[in-house]
Amino acid sequence: MFEDRSYKRTFYSAPQSVESLIAAFLEPGLIVLSYLAVNAWFDEPVLRSTLTLCLLVFALTFPGRNRFSEHPASAAVDVLSSWLMLLGILALCGYATNSMGYFEDHVLLWWAGLTPVLQMLAIECGRRILLWRAERPEARRSAVIVGGGALGVKVSRALLEGRDRSHVLDGFFDDRTDDRLHAEAAPKLLGGLGQVGDYVREHGVREVYITLPLGSQPRIMQLLEQLQGTTASLYFVPDVFGISIIQGRLQDMNGVPVVGICETPFTGTNELVKRISDIVLSLLILVLISPVLLAVAIGVKLSSPGPIIFKQRRNGLDGEEIIVYKFRSMRVMDNGPVVKQATKDDPRITKFGAFIRRTSLDELPQFINVLQGRMSIVGPRPHAVAHNEEYRQLIKAYMVRHKVKPGITGWAQVNGLRGETDTVDKMKARVEYDLEYLRNWSLGLDLQIIVRTVRLMVFDRHAY
Repeated sequence: MFEDRSYKRTFYSAPQSVESLIAAFLEPGLIVLSYLAVNAWFDEPVLRSTLTLCLLVFALTFPGRNRFSEHPASAAVDVLSSWLMLLGILALCGYATNSMGYFEDHVLLWWAGLTPVLQMLAIECGRRILLWRAERPEARRSAVIVGGGALGVKVSRALLEGRDRSHVLDGFFDDRTDDRLHAEAAPKLLGGLGQVGDYVREHGVREVYITLPLGSQPRIMQLLEQLQGTTASLYFVPDVFGISIIQGRLQDMNGVPVVGICETPFTGTNELVKRISDIVLSLLILVLISPVLLAVAIGVKLSSPGPIIFKQRRNGLDGEEIIVYKFRSMRVMDNGPVVKQATKDDPRITKFGAFIRRTSLDELPQFINVLQGRMSIVGPRPHAVAHNEEYRQLIKAYMVRHKVKPGITGWAQVNGLRGETDTVDKMKARVEYDLEYLRNWSLGLDLQIIVRTVRLMVFDRHAY
């Protein structure tokens, strides 16, 4: 008797392409082979150190990146930057383990110069092979699009501008009149929805893209019945361009397809990478800036009576309230702690406080918040609780920025949106940059923001 399983997968991951599989082994394979070739050219023996270096390089570079479809110049820059980074890592490992003496300098120099050239030649050969294959008649894939609106035109552009250039668009099907169609779709109209099945069968169309709105479900079901007797591949393209998508993804939840519309980028391994990088970088930065922290603390203490650290209530991850640390930059009032948000020309700000606010030195204690797990080094800046209550009613998707931990610096800050946000337009602009960060997060982007922040602190005298 077969076991009755309630879980049945509805969606499956697309299989890896042959090009991606080749690329996965091409880069590490070429690097190892070029080293062995140079080693053999100079009649150097294959020692244990040689094999160790080959295994280390293969482990660091596998799987290789698929660059066959990239522009040659972009691929060349990518190859060179990746190769220089790898050489830097190897040099650091060699210095730390005192193992540089096991390798001949002339072999390493020839290997360093030859490898990127071989990689670029291999990528160019692969690119030309792909173009040759795409231009062969049997590789051409005819396609039609059901729906002549803006979404249908987006799909047509995506097909025709694809990297492999293998699609041939026959045209569009739609029941609407020409004056109601998109200007690019009207000249290529092939007929109404009732004619799709016959056209696909008669012309051997290989792919059908359905771009009708979700409200047209009865017509979509009729269309699918028409196409069941064909061999065409069918694709449904949901119209999600009218809403703000944050980390959109398709998930299989116990057999139920779930489309993620708004999700945090920090799930799974991304969450682990983000947290580890926060801990490592914040510890390193705190050690490096410890003399600065001490100097600023002394300056705050001497500038006016009161505590060195000022504690603020802010909204953190998922909107929960957190306590954020800053160096105090204002005088302590007789009637108790000040809750009112300070402006640039606030008379309560001390001269030293103005300096540390202008240079963002007052934010440095927040690296302790990072170690506590309340904040990240990079993320949307935390706003006052009162600001959140005000702007969540005025700005669309304002609270989405709280799907990640707030940061000491962020994408908005390095793009000029620092300091006061005294108008709704300024806050809208900041939120747009915050949402862009959520959509495009990567560890590389975080590092780029950190570097740009340091540059602004050093060279921008109008940072506040």
